[in-house]
Amino acid sequence: MGTLVMIGQVILALSILIILHELGHFLAARMFGIKVEKFYLFFDAWGVKLFKFNFKGCEYGIGWLPLGGYVKIAGMIDESMDTEQMKQEPKDWEFRSKPAWQRLIVMLGGIIVNVIVGIVVFWMLTFSYGEADFDNSKLFGIKPGIIGEKIGLKEGDQILSVNGNTAHLFMKDLMTSDVLMGDAVLKIDRDGQVFDITLPATMLNDVAEYKKNEFVSPIFKMLPVDTVSKDSRAEKMGLQKGDSIVAINGVAINRLDRFQEQVALNKGKDIVLDLFRNGAPVRLTAAADSTDKLGFGNIPIVTRNYTFGESLGIGTAKAFGVITDNIKGFGKIFKGEVRADKALSGPVGIAKMFGSEVDWLRFWTLVGTLSMALAFMNLLPIPALDGGHVIFLTVEMIQGKPLSDKFLERAQMVGFFILIALMLFTFGNDILKW
Repeated sequence: MGTLVMIGQVILALSILIILHELGHFLAARMFGIKVEKFYLFFDAWGVKLFKFNFKGCEYGIGWLPLGGYVKIAGMIDESMDTEQMKQEPKDWEFRSKPAWQRLIVMLGGIIVNVIVGIVVFWMLTFSYGEADFDNSKLFGIKPGIIGEKIGLKEGDQILSVNGNTAHLFMKDLMTSDVLMGDAVLKIDRDGQVFDITLPATMLNDVAEYKKNEFVSPIFKMLPVDTVSKDSRAEKMGLQKGDSIVAINGVAINRLDRFQEQVALNKGKDIVLDLFRNGAPVRLTAAADSTDKLGFGNIPIVTRNYTFGESLGIGTAKAFGVITDNIKGFGKIFKGEVRADKALSGPVGIAKMFGSEVDWLRFWTLVGTLSMALAFMNLLPIPALDGGHVIFLTVEMIQGKPLSDKFLERAQMVGFFILIALMLFTFGNDILKW
């Protein structure tokens, strides 16, 4: 069932993004009076269609090959490779009959819509959920994972600053793209000794392999109880908001992870808590239970909510941060600092990001991220992608005449084979990783 949920989320997310991307081309073409002959979600390779209907001269449908989608614009050399149409005299309603600036807008239409979608998604998420983070001043330091240990971090280290900027919040200041890509210097306090650690430029290889939670995780102090779950063991034993737990079954405790370990070790046994309530010592007992949780919360979460207007600026910054991160990532690949097989993922890798359970915050965050990533990828100067068409149209506008149809046809074929090679690489890479 979990696998079906994962696949369903990926198909839904990609379908939304493909339809909106192609809608950008469709609306731009219609705006300039250019005929659109087909609008397809997924490819109807070899003419095989799962569903289709005609409306006002355009065929709408769903193909069987889920590797994208397309709009077939009359008089344009595209993935359909309809050379017969190109042999005929240009019609007024064809793409090739329009001025270069109009054709440029048509080709940028999908990318523009992807950017708008990304901004709107992050805007609405910021407005609806705000931002939640952990206050570093209330942590017992960090616990390094595989990646953190490799760069020399130790349990209990306090990260004071990143690139000279004070680290107030755990996620916002310590788990940034600069840090995870290895473009940062951390100032560390280890038992009173302060020193710097320069992250390796190749760190992204490890992040891609082990995931970012293997960098560092927060060690929470044993703070006063903030919430008690209804009908939980904690409520039944009389635990109250504001109680400060100092020992469990006679073992002194000052860290939440150590407390959780003791609860797990005493699974199936009575649990005795020593605590202070309003300055007075209190002892509470929880009867033996088969669970390894008591049911209270005391994690130092800092939540900030934003107005509708404030959320727009923050959401826009988050959206364009995706493009910046992609540029940095590709730059590291080209410089040899990061291996392509480590950094690049295909549909299987994307599916794993969605997970086997529906979490709408995660779902829409990934939709916004993928929308901006698609905008970036489509802008790459590869023939067959929108970016390739933009380059050719820019050359036409500079030299004052269009490139030959023969050149465009050959470029389209070259781009097609490049894309097939990239798809095979990412699919194969996903399977090997899996």
